[in-house]
Amino acid sequence: MKKVVMLLLLITVNSLVFGQKEQDYVEFDDRKNVVHGVYLGFNLHYGKLDNRDTGFGNFKFAYVANRKMEVGFGGTVFFNERPNDRPDLFNGDKIGMFGAYGGLHLEPILFGKRFVSVSFPVLIGGGAVGFFGNNFSNNYDDFDDDFETDDFDKFFIVEPGINILYNFSRYTQLETGLRYRFTSDYEQPYKTGDLNGFSVGIGLKVGIFNMGRKKKVKDNF
Repeated sequence: MKKVVMLLLLITVNSLVFGQKEQDYVEFDDRKNVVHGVYLGFNLHYGKLDNRDTGFGNFKFAYVANRKMEVGFGGTVFFNERPNDRPDLFNGDKIGMFGAYGGLHLEPILFGKRFVSVSFPVLIGGGAVGFFGNNFSNNYDDFDDDFETDDFDKFFIVEPGINILYNFSRYTQLETGLRYRFTSDYEQPYKTGDLNGFSVGIGLKVGIFNMGRKKKVKDNF
């Protein structure tokens, strides 16, 4: 009887020790499995709106999960200049098209641990666009401090794209990419239309893309 009790006691102690080791291993591994990151990004893009050369300036702030997915906020401003086809609305020979949009930024990443990786960003949100006159002084006479909200019209936008990412370090990434804008129509006294079209550009991300380096999990058995 004593031998049976001793055997059961040994089995129980071994099971507890084994279970504790396994639990410690799983918790350690889980803690190191997710690599967090956060960054600020700045981009310059070139495209065409109404067949006019247009510059786009973009910024984004995002959280990076395990170098596989980005979630954050992105914003873009854009501008182009064109001949004034409506002298009844604006003075001067040229007018400017101003606009901005922003929204949710999502970016799945492939091969995030390599020096060169590929991502598929998409922005979902909204914005506004307006037209303003120019009187040869490079000062848009209708774009002053007391402009009316009626000068702009709102639109909805979905902007998917593809990027090539160059992972120089834990703190910097260079990206080059292509995007396409799908927008709802806008209505302005000068013109009605949409902002659909491609843009190409280059940008820099600055932050921490790997806040905790993974350590090799040792076999404790």
